[in-house]
Amino acid sequence: GINAEYGVCPNNEDVWIEAARLQPPEMAKSIIAKAVRNLPSSVKIWDKATQLEEDVTAKRRVLRKALENIPNSVKLWKDAVELEEPGDARILLGRAVECCPNSVELWLALAKLESYENARKVLNKARQKIPTDRQIWINAARLEEANNNKEMVHKIIERAVSSLKANMVEINRELWLKDAEVCDKANSPTTCQAIVRTIIAMGVEVEDRKHTWMEDADSFTANKAFIAARAVYAYTLTVFPTKKSIWQRAAFFEKNHGTIDQYESLLQRAVTYCPKAEVLWLMRAKSKWLAGNVPEARSILADAFVSNPNSEEIWIAAITLESKNNEHSRARKLLQRARDTAGTARVWMKSARLEWCLGNLAGALQTIAYGVGKFPEFPKFYMMKGQIELQQGHKDKARSTYDLGMKRCPNSIPLWISLAQLELEEDNTTKARSILEKARVRNPSNDELWVHAIRLEVKAGNDDVAQALLARALQTCPKSGRLWSECIFLAPRPARKTKSVDGLKNCDNDANVVLAVARLFWLERKMKKAKEWFVKAIKLDPDLGDTWATYYKFTAAHGTEEELKQVVDKCIQADPHHGEYWCKTCKSIDNWKNDGNMELMLKLAAKALPELR
Repeated sequence: GINAEYGVCPNNEDVWIEAARLQPPEMAKSIIAKAVRNLPSSVKIWDKATQLEEDVTAKRRVLRKALENIPNSVKLWKDAVELEEPGDARILLGRAVECCPNSVELWLALAKLESYENARKVLNKARQKIPTDRQIWINAARLEEANNNKEMVHKIIERAVSSLKANMVEINRELWLKDAEVCDKANSPTTCQAIVRTIIAMGVEVEDRKHTWMEDADSFTANKAFIAARAVYAYTLTVFPTKKSIWQRAAFFEKNHGTIDQYESLLQRAVTYCPKAEVLWLMRAKSKWLAGNVPEARSILADAFVSNPNSEEIWIAAITLESKNNEHSRARKLLQRARDTAGTARVWMKSARLEWCLGNLAGALQTIAYGVGKFPEFPKFYMMKGQIELQQGHKDKARSTYDLGMKRCPNSIPLWISLAQLELEEDNTTKARSILEKARVRNPSNDELWVHAIRLEVKAGNDDVAQALLARALQTCPKSGRLWSECIFLAPRPARKTKSVDGLKNCDNDANVVLAVARLFWLERKMKKAKEWFVKAIKLDPDLGDTWATYYKFTAAHGTEEELKQVVDKCIQADPHHGEYWCKTCKSIDNWKNDGNMELMLKLAAKALPELR
């Protein structure tokens, strides 16, 4: 056996170790003692000898003996240091760096245990011994930062780069940015920022700068290194101070990961550099308004007008601000001025809507008439006029309005659907069907028209016709999440799972399909799964209000008060604008005063959702 063999191979450390492994502890110790005599400079064997000792004092004794034989083994020094108290560890490390002057790890461990003054000396010595290692420099910068010498940090990192270059070390951008991330998470923000500022432009072609730096920021954000990401944006904006898209991305970053003050001060700087970027003014004004500071929001929009005198977006924001805060006479005056200066179709539409909301139907219709005269191909005028006429009980007038609208705007899907709905309410199913058919001839690949046609047949009890339509619809629009969502719930219960798998295969990143799967789990009372899929749907498309409303309804039924509050808060952040039931709720004239009340909107939209079936 092996006992005989290690006599034959006295210089093979693996044979000795294997022999020891096969023996009980005491016997193993004597085998390893022999091994040490035969191979006094084998780190592996000394390591085994240490492991066989159970008592710390004995382990220390073995390691001291090992180091007498192999003073240049970094592993043995590290093992020895780990067994000591800080004071003795420091003394041991002092000896270790003399014996292993090229071990960065040992130098850094020693510096960590020293006082500030001594740590500086240790790191200086380490740099002299190992002039090619960046970690020593980075630790020197972190040491200064920890001792409030922040102005030294940037100098050290800059000197590091020039010294390493002088020592023929290639500056590896990836590795340095990884170091910045480490500093971010180790609570050394100044060192992190200094590394980003010094390294970020290295090795990047001029034409690739913007793209590369935005990728760096995204990568830091994904890894939750927010200080590093913020430093990337800050540097990028010094190079591209007038790039609207970068300010916007930096603002979204602060909105999601910074404080409200960081967000607002960034936007304040943004509009100074990009005064013509309406979107930045609007984000800034909205932030003030949401914080309840209406006068400040008003004054920001007034400043925005100075740089963008005829901006439709800013006019509409100013008008919305006043009407949402019940300043109706101010809103009317602004609208009058907006019609005189910007005079766009949207401004005319907003004017008519305000009158409609305030119950002045005659005034609203008159404004629409003016608007149609100026913009005969703007479909929303006909939609509004038809809705007002229905509110007044004039169904024939509404029908004529929608008809005229469709002639002038044949591609406006909502107009076709509104007329079909009107006929359905009057029980004219045949007429409604023919309207939707005409609409599809004009707009063959619009999934919304298909959805309404399918629902019409279901409502009329023609399930076979509905299924045939659905099959044709999916051939025409195979990637439509809305159609797949209908398909899942039109299927008999046992087949729904298969349909949802097909839907996910055809459009896996469509929030409508993911929402349908969440509803399916809810229906099957698999609550944990349902919640996961609701969250997934929201991540895919935070702008889809129907998901928020369904998730709210789900949480109200199965969650806690705290969880419900979180849904509302996150929905306020996302500020959704799309979704069939969401838009119906938000745009309903009955709810115009509550438009800013997200919780109420969620409740109302949740109520409007179809029942799970």
